Amino acid sequence: MNKLISYLFVGILFISCSAKDDYPGVEYAPNMYHSVPYEPLSQVKDEEIGSWLDSNPEDGHGEFYNSNPYNPYGMTMLEPVPNTVKRGGYLPYRIHKDSFEIAALVKSPIEDGDEVLKEAKILYDRFCVHCHGEKGMGDGSVGVVYKGVTAYNSRAVKDKSEGHIFHVITHGKGRMWGHGSQISIEDRWKIVKYVQTLQKQ
Repeated sequence: MNKLISYLFVGILFISCSAKDDYPGVEYAPNMYHSVPYEPLSQVKDEEIGSWLDSNPEDGHGEFYNSNPYNPYGMTMLEPVPNTVKRGGYLPYRIHKDSFEIAALVKSPIEDGDEVLKEAKILYDRFCVHCHGEKGMGDGSVGVVYKGVTAYNSRAVKDKSEGHIFHVITHGKGRMWGHGSQISIEDRWKIVKYVQTLQKQ
């Protein structure tokens, strides 16, 4: 008899906790569903408003509001500590691969100089010369076989901006494959500098 009552109790417990229609069921571990840490990009400062994380926004309590009481002004996003050394010299490149018009507006963060061009020539010989050729005429050993490699001084290419060239090196275009995973951002910009010298031939 006791076993029957126990089974009946467990069955009722499971049925009563299950989700149905708009009722989400009982949350056994709400911390698994609702973020406890302060979200750095969410700056809801009014406890009465709450946020989308509030399980019952109609009550106005704002149970899961995201104002940070431990930082000035309740903000989570703060400026870096003075004298902080930033990681890397360049921001991640996140322009969509098909957004050539936007990419064309991007300016190179690298200054012009003989030393930069010297390094760029080495990088060009390592990654580009086999298709584009020594003078950028599309006559490299692979380019001759691969066909369709446009010369840098052709009408279609010679006026392309540094941002456009960088974007093509990163994501590829036409028959050219992207090299973003093989060449660092800094080295890509250096190659751009060298390609622009070949455009002016």
